Amino acid sequence: MTLSRRQKLTIISLLLYWPAIFILAHIPVPQLVREAHVSDKSLHFLAYLVLVFLLWFAIRPDRMVNWRKVAVWWVLLVIAGYGAVDELLQSFVVGRSCDVMDFFANLTGVLAGLILFTFLTFWPALLVVTGIVIFVSANLTQANLADLLPVTNAVFYLFAYAFFTMLWIQNMHLFLSLKAPKPKWLIVALALPTGFLFAVKFFSVISGKNFAVQDAILSAVGIATVVGITYLAALFRQRTTGKLPPSDG
Repeated sequence: MTLSRRQKLTIISLLLYWPAIFILAHIPVPQLVREAHVSDKSLHFLAYLVLVFLLWFAIRPDRMVNWRKVAVWWVLLVIAGYGAVDELLQSFVVGRSCDVMDFFANLTGVLAGLILFTFLTFWPALLVVTGIVIFVSANLTQANLADLLPVTNAVFYLFAYAFFTMLWIQNMHLFLSLKAPKPKWLIVALALPTGFLFAVKFFSVISGKNFAVQDAILSAVGIATVVGITYLAALFRQRTTGKLPPSDG
């Protein structure tokens, strides 16, 4: 069986990601994480949401979840079993313990992913999972990460929203008739990432966190950079080929 490039990249990502989260789960909790007052259950949810995404689309790259097929139950069994063993092994790590609630947080992430993949193929699923990771990551700490890790925090907001915007544009090209450099394309390309940014920040404010202007600016820069580069590249190709885009009317 010939693997597509996308499937190969998914498999490679899985082979890197799974050992990474195993290692991180079996070292003492860093002091910085304690100072940030990180939501432990949210981290477990995100870790297993990403894990089930990579595992499902590594073995079923072009298929949505079908609960009447055995594949989904094998995936659920394998990851749930791994989660149980993972928690048991943590009882031997200094500063960690075996917590049944952590296991249920893991299982919630797996089930949430599989339910999403019942309705979404790879690219929409990746967009939604990325959005969930950004949303939860922006709100999982009580402390201000910009004070604790200013560089890491800045890089996260810049590149997370840039990546989210890239995925949105990919979905636009696959499922919408709009193509750059049409004016409507520019509006739609900016609309969802910008609206998502406002939603994340609004939730942060109403949940009691300070509005971080720097984070919002960096996120907006990431969005605008991806949209601008994509638009200009399409405009350049159009002029090079001499083809005019279809009329918006």
